[in-house]
Amino acid sequence: MSTWPKTYEPKDVEEKWYNFWESNKYFQADAHSGKPPFTIVIPPPNVTGVLHMGHALVDTLEDVLIRWKRMLGFEALWVPGTDHAGIATQMVVERRLYAQTGKRRKDFAREEFLQHVWDWKTQSEGQILQQLRKLGCSCDWSRLRFTMDEVSNRAVRACFKKMFDGGLIYRGDYLVNWDPATQTALSDDEVEHEERDSFLWHIRYPLAEGSGFLTIATTRPETLLGDTAIAVHPEDPRYRHLIGGQALLPLTHRPIPIIADPFVDPAFGTGAVKITPAHDFNDFETGNRHHLPRINILTPDGRLNEAAGAYRGLDIETARARIVEALQAEGLLEKVEPHRLRVGVSYRSKAVIQPYLSKQWFVNMGFFKEKLLSAVQEWRVKLIPSHWEPVYTHWIENLRDWCISRQLWWGHRIPAWYDDAGNIFV
Repeated sequence: MSTWPKTYEPKDVEEKWYNFWESNKYFQADAHSGKPPFTIVIPPPNVTGVLHMGHALVDTLEDVLIRWKRMLGFEALWVPGTDHAGIATQMVVERRLYAQTGKRRKDFAREEFLQHVWDWKTQSEGQILQQLRKLGCSCDWSRLRFTMDEVSNRAVRACFKKMFDGGLIYRGDYLVNWDPATQTALSDDEVEHEERDSFLWHIRYPLAEGSGFLTIATTRPETLLGDTAIAVHPEDPRYRHLIGGQALLPLTHRPIPIIADPFVDPAFGTGAVKITPAHDFNDFETGNRHHLPRINILTPDGRLNEAAGAYRGLDIETARARIVEALQAEGLLEKVEPHRLRVGVSYRSKAVIQPYLSKQWFVNMGFFKEKLLSAVQEWRVKLIPSHWEPVYTHWIENLRDWCISRQLWWGHRIPAWYDDAGNIFV
């Protein structure tokens, strides 16, 4: 009779052989072996929790590739690591602490809060690395990395210094994607867009000369408190006679100029648009072209500030309802139409993103655009399938400068210091 077991017990087999492989260093790559190299850097899992099915799928596929290349005679290296995931990990720990203690992040001293995050990182990372071993992943564990370990910290500082000295990184007051829930700036790639049902409010702006109104259409009536102009197309016959004149801002009666700019689409709404340079990316550029002032009406947590006058302290939705009500009471709300629009939301908190004027650090993307385009156009990099090339080209041609600073406690810190005279030392 056979002595083989009737059923396969993975735990009796997998742990035994994985320990055998690891203890004999079969996964370690030798940079001096002379074999052709094949390397994969693991997409580092965030230390926000444990691995999920997506990780299991991708890591299995990468393990198949690495093992196949080893059998073909390559010096195959699979570099393991984990990601500090600044916004996500900070949110996870803050929610956990609030559930346990009723205290928010800012109720802790910074170092105390960071110690809680490091404790969470140790726990989460330990589970992740054990899961990778359970999956049988043939990583070179001697090269284990964490995106905030000392080697990574030195690399970040060195790269920042090099790019700053080369004029590729700068600091300035610009419009950024602001997450009012986590109260930090986000890059364009961290903003997701959703289609939502909303409205188009048609608002009458009294002409300063007292001879009628100029009606604009907007999806964000609460931002009118930060308006610094009304723009029309220079060749629009309906408004040509008003260019150079002034209108009065509804509810506040502050005079603002009526300007001409070719970016205005005469077919959208009424063909006249309000310009709010501190709270709209297109308006920011228009404001720069016409040297308009920038009036920020928001606080970092998404409420209206002192520039909003009587609406100070209200959240955006409440302020919108109150302002629409006041416009209606003064006879300045011409009509309201249903309107479908794309709304930017934070990829982490899911809060609605607010264009927000603040001092941040940026990478000058203009330096890279031509290199990125030519790499694909000259086929030094191939996109598969090739029908994505127009999408890629459009994306690169419309890149804005990349905001790299974050208002977080957990993560890499900008390696810059400032003196009282405003000088920057990197």
